[in-house]
Amino acid sequence: MNELVDLRGRRIVVAGASSGIGKETAFLLDRLGAEVILVARRGELLKETVEMMSGNASWYTADFSRTEEIGPLFSQIASERGKCGGLVYCAGIGPSIPLNLCTPEKLQDVFSVNFFGFVECLRQVTKRGRYSEGMRIVGISSAASIRGDKSRIAYSSSKAAMNAAVRCAAKELAPKGICVNTVAPSVTATDLYRSIREQSGGQGSYEEEISKRQYLGVAEPSQIASVIAFLLSPASGFITGITLPVDGGLTTS
Repeated sequence: MNELVDLRGRRIVVAGASSGIGKETAFLLDRLGAEVILVARRGELLKETVEMMSGNASWYTADFSRTEEIGPLFSQIASERGKCGGLVYCAGIGPSIPLNLCTPEKLQDVFSVNFFGFVECLRQVTKRGRYSEGMRIVGISSAASIRGDKSRIAYSSSKAAMNAAVRCAAKELAPKGICVNTVAPSVTATDLYRSIREQSGGQGSYEEEISKRQYLGVAEPSQIASVIAFLLSPASGFITGITLPVDGGLTTS
């Protein structure tokens, strides 16, 4: 057991836990002793993931673009599992939409998951009777919220909105003893990344181009998960309201 990041006795919800950073985070929190509750749209993937974890993990299905599902979800979790000591919001979509196609409807689709779903999770999990002492909340933002790129108006704006919401929520939640932060990863070796790499025509050229921008190279999901685990732990108890870049140097280059 890692003595600095010890999550034994902590019940943590991971929203968007069926793949990528969310899935890797769920595995790590489980190894660190937490009771992990996985939530995503695809129940079959959650079931497979839970079967690879300790017997302390459980799963629920929810579509975070449908904010009306979020209140009943956290009510059910509180009733069946008990109060939450942590929340990780990994749910998100990141389509590339050029400006001339960035209609209000497409903006709404992206913000529904990346921002509105996150804020509603914040609102619901911090209601009386649903959180335990020392609650920690981590939202997965993106380095794209800090450093823009073409065709990323919808995605970058939604993640920047998440960061702004956290700065405000931190002040409101501090009297309850709740800390809330975001992490901002850059390009990470998820299934989506591998798909884009293949479409680009080869591993070497694509990764070489990325390394010009984030000079520590492409991140592994485990590297992002370890920072999330720290922000969920008592060791981070004096950190709130921040956006922490985990970007291999991207935002400094």
